[in-house]
Amino acid sequence: MRRAVCPGSFDPITNGHLDIISRASRLYDEVYVAVMINKSKKGLFEIDERIDLIRRVTAEYGNVIVEAFHGLLVDYCKERDIPAIVKGLRAVSDFDYELQMAQMNNGLSGVETLFVPTNPTYSFLSSSLVKEVATWGGDVSHLVPPMVLEALNKRLRKD
Repeated sequence: MRRAVCPGSFDPITNGHLDIISRASRLYDEVYVAVMINKSKKGLFEIDERIDLIRRVTAEYGNVIVEAFHGLLVDYCKERDIPAIVKGLRAVSDFDYELQMAQMNNGLSGVETLFVPTNPTYSFLSSSLVKEVATWGGDVSHLVPPMVLEALNKRLRKD
């Protein structure tokens, strides 16, 4: 069984995240989406809400498992026998940070990191940017799945 993990905060999940997850789901038998719990940060959506949204928007893939995690990603991988981390890269600035993380993870546990170049359509996209634009009333309908847009609008009281 070939397994990989796509980690992140996914607050909220965007079309850019979905692009990477869907591509990974075609390469691996099982793709875990690990939703990071960071107790020092208050997200727009609670962890359970994020998990529910991700499960709903990835249901069509059939091989995606969505779970929360806290702690070291390599420990999460060891517990589930996951040998690979799949990360999307938007720009050189992403690579600088992600390369350090990949080298640390490999040094700690032997887990490999595969970098997937982001679809150019989503090269500028981040959850933070989506939240900021939506907060100020901007149209983010082309940046997130419809059910995420609905949840975002409801949370920001823009129905």
